[in-house]
Amino acid sequence: MKDVAYIALGSNLGQREVFLAEARRAIADLDHTRVLAQTDAEETEPVGPVAQGPFLNQMVAIETELSPKDLLAALKRIEVAAGRVRSTRWGPRTLDLDIVLFEKQRVQESDLTVPHPELSNRAFWLRELAELRATQLG
Repeated sequence: MKDVAYIALGSNLGQREVFLAEARRAIADLDHTRVLAQTDAEETEPVGPVAQGPFLNQMVAIETELSPKDLLAALKRIEVAAGRVRSTRWGPRTLDLDIVLFEKQRVQESDLTVPHPELSNRAFWLRELAELRATQLG
């Protein structure tokens, strides 16, 4: 089923702009997927208990035929290709890709919840999501 998904991109290690650009290209190259729109990147303070540098964040809207689980697996592969190491929860990372929302689907599983459970706690996600949805409806 074709659906529109919103993916949050974030980086706070290394060449943050490069990691986001490479992630956007990799997402655009996914099978049965096309990027519809993207927000400008913005710097945000990290969330959570770990002291670390600021994030560069951005969101993309994609149209995809991938299932939520297949999309999640693809995003994890993109993170690994960017050097992401999962060691400390909420710790610094080269690339973080989160499925924030699907327009038509909801998921509640042990390894994936959509809409993302932190959506209401991230003002920049809400702002970026509203911007992208407006471009889709406009």
